[in-house]
Amino acid sequence: MIQVCLNGQRGAEDSAAVPMSPGALAESAVAAVAAGASEVHVHPKTPCGSDSLSPLVVAPAVEAIRAAVAVPVGVTTGAWAEPDPLRRAARIRSWTVLPDHASVNWDEDGAEEVAAALLERGVGVEAGIRSGTDGARRFAASPLAPRVLRVLAEVTDPDPATAVDTARALVAGIGARHAVPVLLHGEEGGAWPVLRLAGRLGLDTRIGLEDVLFLPDGRPAVSNAQLVMAAVRLWSCPQEPDGPVGERRA
Repeated sequence: MIQVCLNGQRGAEDSAAVPMSPGALAESAVAAVAAGASEVHVHPKTPCGSDSLSPLVVAPAVEAIRAAVAVPVGVTTGAWAEPDPLRRAARIRSWTVLPDHASVNWDEDGAEEVAAALLERGVGVEAGIRSGTDGARRFAASPLAPRVLRVLAEVTDPDPATAVDTARALVAGIGARHAVPVLLHGEEGGAWPVLRLAGRLGLDTRIGLEDVLFLPDGRPAVSNAQLVMAAVRLWSCPQEPDGPVGERRA
């Protein structure tokens, strides 16, 4: 399974291709799904471009995407969108339109409370375990671990020369204690090497303008769909010889 991550914390200043409004998110989702994406992950944004967990922001984004594509739609619950853990959980309980799933960064304060609020509402939890954090240790001790939809193994190492080793260590650290699926992905210069590794390991993955702005050959991506098309080839045929990978800025 390839999930498309449409925008992340990026904005128009990063790339004109980053979708921001509900309409732009829906349009980008349609093209990405047609290119081979099976799920959508999105950061709903205010008109000013800030990530938000407000029901007034989440509902229009989820509704627009859902009206356009018949695939699961997930959102972020990152602490940057609402730093206070109790307010973050309260926001989730106030949602008027529920996504299919939401990511919870297990290294953030309040992860347990946020995940519990999602589960109470019947929203699947993607347990975000980021390299370089204590997320794996905290997740292993969590009573909620067996109830999550999947583990989102997130390699934050942007160096294409080391990201694969970082990814292997992260996956090994997560282990298979709770027998939940793992989605492995990287970011920036590590995005494409880690995606290829996910293919070799038989793991789900994701790609999109949240994770990387460049194609495997270094050209700037003009859309999420273009990234998904490249990902389908690399993930499905991970043994092909490597071409230029990573970000190259002219």
